[in-house]
Amino acid sequence: MAGISGTTFMTLFSYLISLAEKENFSEPERLGQLAGRLIPKLDRQQQQALGWLGHYGVGLLFAIVYVELWRRNVLKPDIRTSLWLGGLSGILAVAVWKTTFKLHPLPPALNFSKYYLQLVPAHIVFAVFAAVGYIALKSMNIQQAHQEFTYTIPDIS
Repeated sequence: MAGISGTTFMTLFSYLISLAEKENFSEPERLGQLAGRLIPKLDRQQQQALGWLGHYGVGLLFAIVYVELWRRNVLKPDIRTSLWLGGLSGILAVAVWKTTFKLHPLPPALNFSKYYLQLVPAHIVFAVFAAVGYIALKSMNIQQAHQEFTYTIPDIS
């Protein structure tokens, strides 16, 4: 739940920034484009599918790390922690994307500075909504557990 909610809202944020800046900052589309340039036999639909799978896959990996930190009480899933955790994740993401673009034989033509700049707040959005998803699921599990273990005392009168 944390990975899905975080990745979904991060992607929405990137699309909104893309509209505002009139440039494509969509991570799934960039990943699909990179895959298509490495494997030219992929059609557009396959490229898009790989891009989305890759994007959500990475989001789930980030979320697994976050959830373990929260579950072990190393960090709290709150706004303050999410802001700096997202900022650190964004810096890591910039490093990964820079490396990916440098190593790729046919990187896309884009304004890399703007792309990297939007990645940090996008990852802050990811971290905040990953925490929201984690808290929501934890709350649902607590309520479900309570319902399962709550019983009524039979009336024996």
